[in-house]
Amino acid sequence: MNSPQLQRGVFLLLLASVTAAFLAILAPFSGAVLWGVALAILFTPLYKRLLRKMPTRRNLAALATLTICLVIVIIPLSMVTASLVQEVSLVAQKIRSGEINFVRYLQQIAAALPQWLLNLLDRFGLGNIEALLAKLSQGAAQGTQLIATQAVNIGQNTFEFLVSFAVMLYLLYFLLRDGTELSKSVREALPLARPHTHYLLNKFTTVIRATIKGNVAVAAVQGALGGLAFWFLDVQGALLWAVLMAFLSLLPAVGAALIWLPVALYFLATGEIWQGVFLIVFGVVVIGLVDNILRPLLVGKDTQMPDYIVLLSTIGGMALFGINGFVIGPVIAALFLAAWDLFSSSNEEQDEPPT
Repeated sequence: MNSPQLQRGVFLLLLASVTAAFLAILAPFSGAVLWGVALAILFTPLYKRLLRKMPTRRNLAALATLTICLVIVIIPLSMVTASLVQEVSLVAQKIRSGEINFVRYLQQIAAALPQWLLNLLDRFGLGNIEALLAKLSQGAAQGTQLIATQAVNIGQNTFEFLVSFAVMLYLLYFLLRDGTELSKSVREALPLARPHTHYLLNKFTTVIRATIKGNVAVAAVQGALGGLAFWFLDVQGALLWAVLMAFLSLLPAVGAALIWLPVALYFLATGEIWQGVFLIVFGVVVIGLVDNILRPLLVGKDTQMPDYIVLLSTIGGMALFGINGFVIGPVIAALFLAAWDLFSSSNEEQDEPPT
């Protein structure tokens, strides 16, 4: 009865059960684990460079790398996040008090529209400006309530964030120090052919680095430039708009223009011509060209996926996994393409006639 087949079946069942249980234990800290792994992949070359200078002091090299990561990435990001929470609360308060009134802004734009454009809107059933403004006013009120609620939630989840942050730092330290051995263990444990394992793991690390080092860096630069332009033009909530532009910059083709272009059109419609022209020129020449200049330098053409794949995987990833999805989505898409590429290659090898 106790056959080798039965033993293997029981063992595989046990393996699947304990793996599922371990993943369930890690689920509350999934974001911390994700960013710990991502930052470890990103900063491992720096750790190896420091380790070559101090080959017998792995702990010190890992600690130095972690300190550099804190100084150039985590601390500035935390400061921006804290400032953003305050900015969101301030903007929500101004919207509720009427100091920021999107309906009034739209009324000013509607009043400045030429008659031929109003006739065109009438033809498409959009000529009832008052009804449209009423709907937009209702939407703005709901959006204000949502912003205020999210700001309160962020404040209430401060302790949970600090715990996850500590877990991420703790994990990052050990992944930097022991990452090479752990990667070797994973490669040996995966039940795949050795070339396939190397190919998939290399694709995983490449996409992680490309997404963070390239896409995030480009988005941060575009958001910072857009926020600087808004601050110079005295647009209220410049930091909030800068963060929104940074997020939208992750999307190919449209990106930050979804924010700065309507503001530029508002300036033009309300008679503030030089502000509108300045913002359009700055958006097209400076913000728009950042992607074309920085992305090839930081990522490299050989690591990029088609724009439509990046767009769909980023939006879908964020819809499923929240903010972490802009990394998870492209990684899953890249592994999907890599796995099908391997499958296609293996089929071609099997179809080749023997020589």
